[in-house]
Amino acid sequence: MSGGEDGVRTNGGQPSLLVQIRALRPTLSSAEGRVADKVLADPRAAAGLTISQLAGAADTSETTVLRFCKRLGLPGYPRLRLGLAEESAQPRSLPTAVSDINAEDSVDDVIRKIAFNDASAVEETALQLDREALTAAAQAIAVCGRVDIYGVGASAVVGLDLQQKLHRIGCLAFAWNDPHIALTSAALLTERDVAIGVSHSGATRETNESLALAKERGATTVAITNFPLSPLAQAADLLLTTAARETPLRSGATASRIAALTVVDCLYVSVARTDLSSATRAVRTTRDAVASHQVDDGGS
Repeated sequence: MSGGEDGVRTNGGQPSLLVQIRALRPTLSSAEGRVADKVLADPRAAAGLTISQLAGAADTSETTVLRFCKRLGLPGYPRLRLGLAEESAQPRSLPTAVSDINAEDSVDDVIRKIAFNDASAVEETALQLDREALTAAAQAIAVCGRVDIYGVGASAVVGLDLQQKLHRIGCLAFAWNDPHIALTSAALLTERDVAIGVSHSGATRETNESLALAKERGATTVAITNFPLSPLAQAADLLLTTAARETPLRSGATASRIAALTVVDCLYVSVARTDLSSATRAVRTTRDAVASHQVDDGGS
């Protein structure tokens, strides 16, 4: 991984500054977190503040602001201001305070904000996805004995989607959302297998335990999470990060699942590309197998 000493990795695509801040937010100290919240609430306004003004607005010190910059891998506060100004000028830039849903929003506002957040999650995920980790994960899956996928709640839906896709190209894959069965599965994996943990927060105990056990058994472990410094990420050999933002009202929001499904699609196609002719035949064969169950509309 590359990036700042404590910052988010930037190998492959380049994550935006705001994506990096959101990814680091759970690991920041209380004071650094207040700085992050001020910046995320209105990046354009924050870009216009001096270091003293930002420190005052966050009820902290200039030293804390400089430490926050260092966590992002930035050489100093001027580079933070410049980065925020550049991102605020982007056509898809929308401050947290504006993109969050509130009681005064109309139905049109709700639709616009949800569509914006979902589209942004896909675009930002694609931008920062680690190409080397994606390739390595695909190669490991292509030659492994089996793939076991762990996820609970909304992440279980993502895991099932990956299982279905891999099965269609002939990869033996299982998605487990029961913690006991997941641990049983992990205990039987070997160095010939791949285990994938899916968790937006990366802090789901059940998923983390299963992936950690799979790693102990020698399996190649892959994490799909929004937070690169999360416990799940630390338990993985390969890290595939998303770039979605959830709010208290929209915990488990579609944006986080769409971002994870974007990673799943990229991973699936990357696996298929390792033997494209075989994958194409397998998809055709499975499509033919269910063709008789489709309703004939009688059209020409």
